Amino acid sequence: MANTTINNAMAAYNNAAQQLGGKPVGQDEPQSGPSFGEVLQSFGNQALATGREDEKQTLAATTGKADMSEVVMAVSNAELTVQTVTAVRDKVVAAYQEVLRMPI
Repeated sequence: MANTTINNAMAAYNNAAQQLGGKPVGQDEPQSGPSFGEVLQSFGNQALATGREDEKQTLAATTGKADMSEVVMAVSNAELTVQTVTAVRDKVVAAYQEVLRMPI
């Protein structure tokens, strides 16, 4: 009964919206932009790329082929990347725990 009432209300609203030139209710528009999974994957790939570059700089420093300021900058970038990854992980775990606490 309630579902029929909601459907009737949506149909009435859609008719009114069409008469006024508005967008009907209940019709999803295609999303533009990357999905959440794509954003996380991109973030992970960037973090890995930063780590690889930092390792290259560190190896070059041990052989004496790198400028010390570049090495310090690479180590700082690595530290920032690790802190960011840790913060994102903590937020994801907290969100997951919050979902687990939701009543069904």
